[in-house]
Amino acid sequence: MITPEFIAIWIAWLMAGGSPGPATMGIAGTAISAGRGSALAFALGILAGSASWGIAAALGLSAVMLANVWVFEILRYAGAVYLGWLAFKALKRAVAKDTTAAVGTPFSGSARSLFAKGAAIHITNPKAILSWASIYAIVAPADATPATLFGYFGLLYVGSILIFIGYAFLFSSPAIVRGYQRASRIFDLAFAGFFGFAGFKILTAKLEG
Repeated sequence: MITPEFIAIWIAWLMAGGSPGPATMGIAGTAISAGRGSALAFALGILAGSASWGIAAALGLSAVMLANVWVFEILRYAGAVYLGWLAFKALKRAVAKDTTAAVGTPFSGSARSLFAKGAAIHITNPKAILSWASIYAIVAPADATPATLFGYFGLLYVGSILIFIGYAFLFSSPAIVRGYQRASRIFDLAFAGFFGFAGFKILTAKLEG
């Protein structure tokens, strides 16, 4: 099951997961503002949402979504609205006159609330299940058994754990926090721009026939 081709794809999966996105930026911002514990709660929520899509794709739900476009449309609009709201919050902080408390985060609340918000990042993003479905299509043979598919899920999910938990630890370090404090307005503008762009891309996404 672990071939050189799969290793190459697994590395690409890590790189894609670690690239700037709603999940990684949210973890980074939460860790900077609220600390490692809050960031871990948020990251665990993201991992829960990712797991739900990964398992769903393994069970064939991706085919159901592709056959029923209205399911994709509901999730697409929900995800776009959610990201638009996050962009507004970040932009509001960036233009605030009082920047003494600029080490804010797009996400705050109790551990349970942060977990739910993290899960929402993936559950409301229709591209998540499409990513899982496409990776299965690439790595799994046509006659793959459920055991094989879930074996791939486990290996890929380990990569997601490394990325998301790693972000929570990395951005909770004092050095990273000090760097953010020196450029908080720039970071918030970047958050606003990226969340707005991500929401736009989800809103304008089209299923390929």
